[in-house]
Amino acid sequence: MEKKRLLIVTQEMEPYTVGNNISRLVAQLPKFLQDNGYELRILMPRYGVVNERRHRLHEVVRLSGMNIIVDDDDYPLIIKVASLPNSRLQVYFLDNEDYFKRKFVFDDASGKPFEDNPDRAAFFCKGAVETVKKFGWPPDLILCHGWLTSLLPLYLKTAYKTEALFANSTVVYNVFKDEHERQGGERFLRKAAINNLSEADLEAFRDGDGISMHKGACAFADAIAIGSDLVDTSVDYLSVAQDKPILPWREGGTDAEFLDDYLEFFRQLSEAEVSQ
Repeated sequence: MEKKRLLIVTQEMEPYTVGNNISRLVAQLPKFLQDNGYELRILMPRYGVVNERRHRLHEVVRLSGMNIIVDDDDYPLIIKVASLPNSRLQVYFLDNEDYFKRKFVFDDASGKPFEDNPDRAAFFCKGAVETVKKFGWPPDLILCHGWLTSLLPLYLKTAYKTEALFANSTVVYNVFKDEHERQGGERFLRKAAINNLSEADLEAFRDGDGISMHKGACAFADAIAIGSDLVDTSVDYLSVAQDKPILPWREGGTDAEFLDDYLEFFRQLSEAEVSQ
């Protein structure tokens, strides 16, 4: 039986970023899913906190050299790779001097969010699509972890909707509690408008007088997973999910149960695709 291809796109993951819920949870999934029959590729940003020497990152020349346009400005995209410890998996890191060299992830030394976080989200999500195109590797499932990946469902359903590589991809957005998902306002909407996307294309990201990246991502994703017990599942951004499949958080569940839940959820999504 041919293995299902699973693309994991995440804003963070141990051992490269540490100290939060998303990094720990995401780190457990790849090897488990590989052991259960999935062929995986993993993408994440190469933040300045990622120690290249310790983790043995090196540039992938055949994938590097692209320029990613964000709000009419060109930014070089460098791709680096490292082996995930205790596995036969590789992690591909998207790097850029302007967006990811700083020695912090999303906030400066005083705890203030970086003003260009919306720009970084647009760069990372467009860069992720272009990197997979260079792979020439059509994913069956795309699992997006966290607000930095929130534009990926939008881009795949609009700007890249005619791209044959993603024609049969099921996009799952994993929601984690994070205040950054409401950052940026009109700046976010402007920076997110790649490849001639219109204001109407981005309307789903509006939430009252501000924005919600989670809300927009849930509107365009095919399915939603709740990645934390801290996520308020009564909030409006889940209302846009309507009748889409949702993987709830298992209150008090063990790590093994958490992993089994994802495996079963993916199986159900695959069966639903076959039956359509």
